Amino acid sequence: MKHKIHKKGQLKSGQITRRGFVGGSIALGAAGTMAGSLLTLSGNAFASTARRGGRMRAGLAHGSTTDTLDPASYENGFTGVMNYSLHNHLGEVDATGALVPELAESWEASNGAKTWVVNLRQGVEFHNGKTLDSDDVIASFQHHMGETKSPAKSLLEQVTSMRTDGKNRVIFELSGANADFMFITIDYHIAIKAAKDGKIDALDGIGTGGYVLESFEPGVRFYAKRHANYFKPDSAWFDELELLSIVDPTARINALTTGEVDVIDRVDLKTAHLLARQSGINVEETTGTKHYTFPMRCDTAPFDDNNVRMALKLAVKRDELVEKILYGHGTVGNDHPIAPINQYHAATLPQRVYDPDKARFYADKAGGIKVQLHAADAAFPGAVDAAVLYKEHAAAAGIEIEVVRAPNDGYWSNIWMNKPWGASYWGGRSTEDWMFTTAYLSTASWNESFWKNERFDELLFMGRAETNTDLRREIYYEMQEIVKDDCGEVIPMFANYVFASVEKVKHGAMAGNWDLDGEKFFERWWFDF
Repeated sequence: MKHKIHKKGQLKSGQITRRGFVGGSIALGAAGTMAGSLLTLSGNAFASTARRGGRMRAGLAHGSTTDTLDPASYENGFTGVMNYSLHNHLGEVDATGALVPELAESWEASNGAKTWVVNLRQGVEFHNGKTLDSDDVIASFQHHMGETKSPAKSLLEQVTSMRTDGKNRVIFELSGANADFMFITIDYHIAIKAAKDGKIDALDGIGTGGYVLESFEPGVRFYAKRHANYFKPDSAWFDELELLSIVDPTARINALTTGEVDVIDRVDLKTAHLLARQSGINVEETTGTKHYTFPMRCDTAPFDDNNVRMALKLAVKRDELVEKILYGHGTVGNDHPIAPINQYHAATLPQRVYDPDKARFYADKAGGIKVQLHAADAAFPGAVDAAVLYKEHAAAAGIEIEVVRAPNDGYWSNIWMNKPWGASYWGGRSTEDWMFTTAYLSTASWNESFWKNERFDELLFMGRAETNTDLRREIYYEMQEIVKDDCGEVIPMFANYVFASVEKVKHGAMAGNWDLDGEKFFERWWFDF
């Protein structure tokens, strides 16, 4: 790190528990490992008794004019926060990393984890006054199945049938065993919405969440008021919630320090230590599964040649990116998306390092490499600077990279998964299967590198069905190795979530599965007036 930050406090969460799956009847309350940690860089955001009131104003680094209210279209942090404020899911990840029921009251598996029975919480009310029932759950899931571009489609391809058993029970039948299925059901796209005649209105903004939609201007602002009949009595402490899209990091910091907003995400890491010194401001960070990537389209020349992919993976100084882009707020990556805190992280997999000679070897086998790298800071903070550094690193191997600076607005719709090579980021997922199914399965909607590997797909389904921990670890180890050596993803670093708030904002222990307390700060935090 280039600077020193005084550690005022540190909290480390516990680890998720994974229960054994035995015989034909299995009950699962949690799966995977999601142990994170919280570091308070300044002030003290803990303590005080939660109380209701006030308008929470948040300045977020995401937001695009192409954003919509349709959960199937959510693709960035702004729509993620908006989603959780309006909707609930069957379960959620808590501060310890455990999967806990939300709209579900309980669940259990049988038939070797091929059949899952979900018992719904009773008396939950939608914003329009309708009472939650099993038809709402099935219609909400069906919105992401069949003819749809929803990223959750690939996650739900394993569901062969869904049926109701009364008003408060849903039964899922899977094509194969999946010990982590309940984690799949809480993918943030699969928001539970009110059904009418077997279908949901994806754009109505109506959910069971703690806040009721008042107005939404894509790429600009979201405003909502507290749901008076919210089923969680000790949640949603604010009377009003306002989200502002402020992509520029300097503008976000100015908005916080001048009192225009109460919370910001993605603190500019170059100046985090200076912000932490300001009176009345708390700067904090959590560790989780977030990683920054440079995905290459494996279906497009020259990236369809693995010699090109290997050359580029060997042509980047990961340590320097962590130092100069993350300012020490993260760790080096190893070209696969499974974080060190995941249960089946392949810790013994050799770490890939910068090797210009070997990179040149692969580049020569490919007949030379001259490529464009598209980047914008909308992809991740410092993405353009990271691309420029990458260009400098690769030049030592005779590789020519032209950095193309793209506009922030529309980056996710115009550049990501459209241009042959660009910058990207992932919040990661709580389980290996969830992450791999979302972005690496050959048929996944968000397979951003357009990579296909038969052995990988085969192992993915094997891993879901395997209940022996040791055998499952071997499967996921091999999958990480395949991604590292064959996939079109360059993953040079894992990044901490660094955010800031004014002093009156208080909270308890925080989740690290997403930014800002699992993107649920508006529900879990409060003001100390």
